[in-house]
Amino acid sequence: MTTLTLLHPGSMGAAIGAQLVAVGHRVLWIPDGRSQHTRQRADRAGLTPAPSLRAALSASDIAVAICPPGVAEEIAHEVDELAFSGVYIEANAISPERVLRLATSMTARVVDGSITGPPPPGPRATRLYLAGDPESVTIVEDVFNGADVEVHVAGDTPGAASALKMAFAAFQRPARTLAALAHALADTHGVGDLLMEEAGRMPHDLLSDTAYLPTVAARAWRWGPEMLEVADALRSAGLPGDLAEATASVMRHWDSDKDRPDLPLAEALAHLKRVTSGMPQS
Repeated sequence: MTTLTLLHPGSMGAAIGAQLVAVGHRVLWIPDGRSQHTRQRADRAGLTPAPSLRAALSASDIAVAICPPGVAEEIAHEVDELAFSGVYIEANAISPERVLRLATSMTARVVDGSITGPPPPGPRATRLYLAGDPESVTIVEDVFNGADVEVHVAGDTPGAASALKMAFAAFQRPARTLAALAHALADTHGVGDLLMEEAGRMPHDLLSDTAYLPTVAARAWRWGPEMLEVADALRSAGLPGDLAEATASVMRHWDSDKDRPDLPLAEALAHLKRVTSGMPQS
């Protein structure tokens, strides 16, 4: 049995903690200052209350941070001030650069982690990706052995797992937000049913099928201005047009790829980085 400290028993954290308890580990948490709702959630997950963070960490081999990104560094600093030297699983949705900063500044052995999928258990798998020192990563893999969480190794450099999370979120979060904007705009003009018909004709593998991306670059010269028109339409309907404008801004990076649908994928992606003073290079 391994003793772990769960630093933030939110819905995902508590669900992960419950899985660790289910496979025989002792998971501590600090109830001081937490709401009754959080206390009930921790109790349902089988977590063991500890009198303080110091007491929890002194009894633990592993600390698990699954918290909102805005407090990720604050929590890491609190742990570091107590000279915790075990394995610190940094499983927050933060950038690779922030993970590297923590990994190089903390006394603990930081394992970069990212979680995708719904809280376990569920009909769809919860995936935990890990990156860092192989010995520390193996320790984390071992404690999840038998849990209803798929564990995958993303690399041996902290930041790799978080980079995957950021890449996935870069598509999923805006895509769902754009879907809401599209339906709100269509409903404003009474064409929601027709939008649903068009949606039924769309491919459902936009992230997994990358072959079409060079054709996006080739048409960006035309689609960019179209997105500015979309921004105007959204604002006229009382909706935010920022995402549409941002899309147009990104598409300007492909200006020199006009009518080049045979552009190699790697080149099309590389052109997104061609920026000088905020504008794409020719």
